Amino acid sequence: MCTNIKYILSIAFLFFAIGASAQKEERDYIRKGNRQFNDSVYVDAEVNYRKALEVNPNSTVSMYNLGNTLTQQQKFQEAMEQYVATAKIEKDKMKLAQIYHNMGVIFQAGKDYGQAVDAYKMSLRNNPTDDKTRYNLALAQKLLKDQEQNQDQNQDQNEDQQQNQQDQQQDKDEQNQDEQNKDEQQQPSQPEQKENEMSKENAEQLLNSVMQDEKDTQDKVQKKQQAVQGGRLEKDW
Repeated sequence: MCTNIKYILSIAFLFFAIGASAQKEERDYIRKGNRQFNDSVYVDAEVNYRKALEVNPNSTVSMYNLGNTLTQQQKFQEAMEQYVATAKIEKDKMKLAQIYHNMGVIFQAGKDYGQAVDAYKMSLRNNPTDDKTRYNLALAQKLLKDQEQNQDQNQDQNEDQQQNQQDQQQDKDEQNQDEQNKDEQQQPSQPEQKENEMSKENAEQLLNSVMQDEKDTQDKVQKKQQAVQGGRLEKDW
């Protein structure tokens, strides 16, 4: 039985030693990252905070500090992911206030003033005495109001512009229609044939008839001349 107890104690000591070693390794990475962050060497600081997270994926300190480092590098999307992950597991109200404050800063930088207002309010719920967050909240609320007013004005201007374009198009269509009607009115109409006016076919028939009559008359005259010359007279018709 003593052997079993010794074995259990050895195993427990081993896990404790491993855990203590991991904690020390995590703290070393965080401290190194903090020094680099303070020296504005943000790329190297990011590397060390990520190494600390490899040792302890649930380290809220490493998550939060990594979010700050990414923010300084203007990697706002990645930074926001770290802040959100930290807020889900962090229990300390003062730290939660800092997390939501920084989230508000990112939203405000992206001109998402509505989300910024919500984040600053969450920060103040966890730390109502933070005057810096209170100032940022007031500023974000003012910017949100101005943004909404500008959107309303732009919408009104767009509606007016669309209405003007429709009116201009309608005027243009009406003008084109008027010009088309005017052109149709100015086109010469086909002359109507008068009742007493001969058609071309009738005129040709009449001409042929006249020519035939003339030919018949000439034949008669010629026959008369021949009859006179021959001593014979034909009665007239």
